[in-house]
Amino acid sequence: MTKEEALVVEGLTRRFGALVAVDDVTLRVAPGERRAVLGANGAGKTTLFNMIAGDLPPSAGSIRLFGEDITGLSPQRRVLEGVRRTYQKSLVFGGMTVRDNLYVAVRGATGPRLAIWTRAEHQPDRHETDTLADRVGLTDRLDTLASELSHGEQRQLELGMALAHPPKLLLLDEPAAGLSTRERESLVAMLADLPRDLTLILIEHDLDIALKAVDYVSVMHNGRLLAEGTPAEISANQDIQDIYMGRHGK
Repeated sequence: MTKEEALVVEGLTRRFGALVAVDDVTLRVAPGERRAVLGANGAGKTTLFNMIAGDLPPSAGSIRLFGEDITGLSPQRRVLEGVRRTYQKSLVFGGMTVRDNLYVAVRGATGPRLAIWTRAEHQPDRHETDTLADRVGLTDRLDTLASELSHGEQRQLELGMALAHPPKLLLLDEPAAGLSTRERESLVAMLADLPRDLTLILIEHDLDIALKAVDYVSVMHNGRLLAEGTPAEISANQDIQDIYMGRHGK
């Protein structure tokens, strides 16, 4: 383990009965790195994220965050340690305003779970809420119910919630899913504006977005790590092109 490694996933495996969804995957990600995890449906990408975030225990292997073994920590503890994630489908509180969604995320990320609704007593948290809304382009929607937002705006809100009390490691699971061309361009700009001390790993089926937004790429296939390289190297890899065109052997 070296100081340069923000995340070390070593020999990570997840079995569901006879099915091996993730098979002996090892990744090393540097602080501030932007990493894409690519692969066709069923490659094991989301299962990998679920284990890193603590939503699933691994069948084997270990996970280290800046040198600390977090393999056995609960999802809530990992949040406090600086791990945040988004999901393939937006998970926001539809009956609450954008402001309250962001405020709950801020309060949850700092630890306390009581007195969530006494915003007036927590000026720093209120300020962070407004800052997050501005960062993800929702300042003019603060008093709008989350259920009334467009799909793209809900994705923006979920990203804002994940950025509460700045994380060390941010996992984005298909952030561009269902977005329009204009919304995808906005997403790429938002990702580019994230501070470089934040380590980012994203799963994305849109190769244009993934390769524009990251420094390095890991490709999974049938639960295993198939290839790694820079965006240019991955773009030129015929095996990767075959996977995305559906021609690679199952």
